[in-house]
Amino acid sequence: MVRRLLACCLLAIACCSHAVAAEDRLPDIVVYLVDDLSALDLPVYGGTNIETPAIDALAAEGMTFDRAFVASPACAPSRAALLTGLMPARNGAEENHTYPREGTVRLPRILNQLGYQTAAFGKVAHSKSAKNYGFDTIDLHKEIPELRNTVKAFLENRDDPRPLALFVGVSDPHVPWPSESTVDPESMSLPPKLLDTPQTRVQRSRYLQEVKDLDAWLGELRELTDKHLATDTLFLFSSDHGAQFPFGKWTLYDEGIRVPLIVARSGKIPEGARTDAMVSWVDILPTLIDIADGSVPDNLDGRSFAPVLRGETDSHRQRIFTTHSGDRQMNVYLSRSVRTDRYKLIWNPHPDFAFTTHIDLLLRETSGDYFKQWTERAKTDKRAAKIVASHHGRPEFELFDLQKDPLEQNNLAGSERVRDVQQDLLAELKAWIERQGDKLTVFHEPLMLNEPETWKPRGR
Repeated sequence: MVRRLLACCLLAIACCSHAVAAEDRLPDIVVYLVDDLSALDLPVYGGTNIETPAIDALAAEGMTFDRAFVASPACAPSRAALLTGLMPARNGAEENHTYPREGTVRLPRILNQLGYQTAAFGKVAHSKSAKNYGFDTIDLHKEIPELRNTVKAFLENRDDPRPLALFVGVSDPHVPWPSESTVDPESMSLPPKLLDTPQTRVQRSRYLQEVKDLDAWLGELRELTDKHLATDTLFLFSSDHGAQFPFGKWTLYDEGIRVPLIVARSGKIPEGARTDAMVSWVDILPTLIDIADGSVPDNLDGRSFAPVLRGETDSHRQRIFTTHSGDRQMNVYLSRSVRTDRYKLIWNPHPDFAFTTHIDLLLRETSGDYFKQWTERAKTDKRAAKIVASHHGRPEFELFDLQKDPLEQNNLAGSERVRDVQQDLLAELKAWIERQGDKLTVFHEPLMLNEPETWKPRGR
């Protein structure tokens, strides 16, 4: 009897200790990143062309951010900002295909110090720079069929007792797009800034097929993580910038910088919630550190939005600043912007430069060949000519009233009605640029707007 009583006591103590340990354990973290996806193409943000059941399910279980923005609309500077909590001028990754300076804060290293095992599969950091961030495990295979095997094997064979911070990045819907698509080109809607041509529709359908594919993989990934990770797991989904179409990627229009952001954590984040809080990708680093009970480093550009996730507030930033410094010699163009609750001002310091990209210079069959139809139609169609001209040439200032003109089709810059707004925002933007130590560097010889005969592919 005594032995039985003692055994019961020991069992009760063990159960209590286990409960305390489980309660004290940090949450597992899963960050799922996709490549070149504009928010408006998803049903959860109003898109009507495709269904995305896995993304919808994640939104139903967590919080959807209606105003989430990247720091820069190109792969390398965007991802560097995410992983350092610093804007491009401060971390050193300003133009595409560049990387942060040595000595900058690195999110995986901080998570390691907080007791996490960290792993990066696919395109998390840009190119091969993942090894410089301090992840415990790195696998650079980024196609979904590869990730299906590598992530599954890692989770099934993992025996590390630490909580896991798992970062998974897919290459979809980055070009090249597939030759076949289940999305009907004829029945889809197009963003109003795009020229409606047959091949534009074909390529949009191929892009949207990859959005469907990344959604399906999200469903698989969640099944895997539900099976192998703790009940208390935070799941974050986002994209590094907008789609590779004119007026999207490489631009500071919302089509280029506004991205999906959905965060779920059962019992901790309200289910089916939406927030209007403006957040930036530099805010993700301090938010994850905050959730992991760590001390956020001083002097970051990012600020934790954990209070928004907890439902304590529906406000975060009063201003969103974004930068673009080009993509090697294919896109030699500077832009800086400031966005308030109502207005966005874009400053293009060199309006004499031609805006060119991989789309219009390479005209690839797997992505941008539709631009040939654009330029051909522009020869005889005034609207087409205006669209093509506005792609290649930008005024120095662009000002949009986002309440009345959310798709940024009416440039108010220079209007007497908003003169004070423009002056105040420009002063704010220039003061911020100075604080950032942003030298507005032109990294390569530009192509000039008045010399279209020189607009040819250069070093990539």
